[in-house]
Amino acid sequence: MAGSGSWDGSQSDHSSHFEPGIDNIYEAFICPLTKQVMHNPVTLENGQTFEREAIEKWFKECREKGQPLSCPITSQELSITDLSPSIALRSTIEEWRARNDALKLDIARQSLYLANAETNILLALKNVREICRNIRLLRKRVHNSQLVRLIADMLKSSSHEVRYKALQTLQVVVEGDEESKAIVAEGDTVRTIVKFISQEPPKGREAAVSMLFELSKSEALCEKIGSIRGAIILLVGLTSSKSEIVSTVEKADKTLVNLERSEENVRQMATNGRLQPLLAKLLEGSPETKLSMASYLGELALNNDLKVVVAQTVGSSLIDLMSSRDMRGAALRALNNISSFEGSAKVLINTGILPPLIKDLFYVGPNQLPIRLKEVSATILANIVNIGYDFDKVPVGAHHQTLVSEEVVENLLQLTSNTGPEIQGKLLAVLVGLTSCPNAVINVVTAIRSSAAIISLVQFIEIHENDDLRLASIKLLHNISPHMSEELANALRGTVGQLGSLVAIISENTTTITEEQAAAAGLLAELPERDLGLTMRLLREGAFEKIISKIIGIRQGEIRGIRFERTFLEGLVSILARITFALTKETQAISFCRENNLASVFLDLLQTNNQDNIQMTSAIALENLSLESMNLTKIPELPPPSYCVSIFSCLSKPPVVLGICKIHQGICSVRESFCLVEGQAVDKLVDLLDHENEKVVGAALAALSTLLEDGLEVEKGVRLIDEADGITPILNVLLENQTEKLRMRAVWMVERILRIEAIAREVGEEQNVTAALVDAFQNADFRTRQIAENALKHIDKIPNFSGIFTNIG
Repeated sequence: MAGSGSWDGSQSDHSSHFEPGIDNIYEAFICPLTKQVMHNPVTLENGQTFEREAIEKWFKECREKGQPLSCPITSQELSITDLSPSIALRSTIEEWRARNDALKLDIARQSLYLANAETNILLALKNVREICRNIRLLRKRVHNSQLVRLIADMLKSSSHEVRYKALQTLQVVVEGDEESKAIVAEGDTVRTIVKFISQEPPKGREAAVSMLFELSKSEALCEKIGSIRGAIILLVGLTSSKSEIVSTVEKADKTLVNLERSEENVRQMATNGRLQPLLAKLLEGSPETKLSMASYLGELALNNDLKVVVAQTVGSSLIDLMSSRDMRGAALRALNNISSFEGSAKVLINTGILPPLIKDLFYVGPNQLPIRLKEVSATILANIVNIGYDFDKVPVGAHHQTLVSEEVVENLLQLTSNTGPEIQGKLLAVLVGLTSCPNAVINVVTAIRSSAAIISLVQFIEIHENDDLRLASIKLLHNISPHMSEELANALRGTVGQLGSLVAIISENTTTITEEQAAAAGLLAELPERDLGLTMRLLREGAFEKIISKIIGIRQGEIRGIRFERTFLEGLVSILARITFALTKETQAISFCRENNLASVFLDLLQTNNQDNIQMTSAIALENLSLESMNLTKIPELPPPSYCVSIFSCLSKPPVVLGICKIHQGICSVRESFCLVEGQAVDKLVDLLDHENEKVVGAALAALSTLLEDGLEVEKGVRLIDEADGITPILNVLLENQTEKLRMRAVWMVERILRIEAIAREVGEEQNVTAALVDAFQNADFRTRQIAENALKHIDKIPNFSGIFTNIG
């Protein structure tokens, strides 16, 4: 047998068959069973030497066959089966291997230059990998700085295959070797590896990530890797990839876990959407780490989903940090960052943020919050209250006060008057949020009244140095205006500047509608429409002309604003309509309406589809204008009779005057006398009687009713409405009986309509109409019952026993 005989130091002629090498191989190195150089040689009692694993396998086979244990070379039965390690031989083999590997590495190194043939480079890289793995089996390392640099240079090759194999080889070389890793980190090698993640094909990306993972095991290199532009964002992207190789995704995730040892890397991960490491350090880190992480969290751009995650994960910890003098600033800024979304704000409320927040805002004394942090606290509170939560059920004080308790609101108002503009704006934003909640606005209004704060709130309208403060004040006043319209009107009418400031804001020369303009218009629109003093102030300041200009600009598309256009236009129309309530008392108002052809403006607005408030307000304005038509119509002057006619009256004929209004019996026009007939408004108003909104129906009905007023040609008015197919819709309003106010108006109009005998006969056959009139006769208010009685008389449903009621004048 070729391998029989003990090791005697002689060289084997067949050494090259067993293991490639440069240095000569000795036969004693070869295991007789495996025919390979041994790694762990052991000797039997007869002196034969084998690879431990091989002889143990031989013994196992003997036992399985039921044969006595024997030497596989001599077949000699063994009395002792102990295996004695051959330490001297093992040392000699290891020395040979080291010498042989060094020689082969030197040869491989000579092939590692970019100008060499690709096949030579790939072979050299393969040899290096095999040698390094063999060396690692001996628990030794390859300390060869030149080799590391040469392999790194291969990453610059134009061949994908060379770069891929170079990455694999470099990983094998540096594995577990801090010195080799430090060499890799010296130049641009790490940057090149990062670049491969985005530029190489899948197997190249996998090799690049594996290399980064190996490097990231060295704490010293974690910051180096993280400092490479794009490294962390690429790794984070890989961890969430659905199309990447699974092993690449897993290695990317493990690499990021290693990189978390650097706080700067953790911050970068958070910036790129991997928040958990930052949150974990904020929960479990040292005080310094918590401060660092909370500070960065306050600056981080977060989407709404992440805000909820942060609130759920560390919201409680951040609230606890508010009590720490050194950390409260960072904690408040982080809470401010996550409180601006409804979902995360609700989490913070449930976690208990409101009591400490309110306490910090109101507390005055040792360790009180600095002004700059009170501003942050006020901002957080403003963020939270603007989500529309039910704050009357959330206690914020020791005595179970809530955020809408009168005491708390009064404290907010007092703090507003005693702080600077920045905090004032935030505190007003808090009040804006509270007054946006139907359940809370009354409490705020009560507190404003009891603290007489309305004057100071109105004064903020004139602030020009702080747009946010002025906007918050206008929005607050707009919110409370339905409940404090009289007080607001008195405040605006009795001060200098505020009313003009509101008008200036509304009429600002912009092509885009702002939130401030919409709020200012809404505020003025809510003031009492019949306040003549306020209306005349607006007229003298030229407000109505500016408002007409804005309305026209919006209608013509010259002024736009997707978010606020609707509310702004509604406010403008309501403000403009208030001039029509002054017609009976101020000739200036009539002159203004004539000069600006206001009736035509409202007729045009009447056709603004899908904007109920504008249609309703326009119909109300047209009602007011139409009520003045009878007074403004021009009665024509008749020519004097001729001489003959004055002597012979039988020769006289009634004079013919052209252009007489059917209803007002004078010369009318939509511009001069606001005549609905001349303005062809009847059809438009009749169309609105089928509207789904009862307020629009009521306003249209009221405008039409002005054509049937006492002193006019009622019969002609009815005929006019009939020609516009308006009788049936009016009867339908009566039948639907939506509200008491609508029923009153409908009964009044139906009674006028039924004065026409032909219509009365036809309607009298309608049993449902009769039933509706009978119901009004029995159940409505006193005046409506009187009118219903007359209507029933017109259709002969009841006899004339009007003595029951006092006759209608």
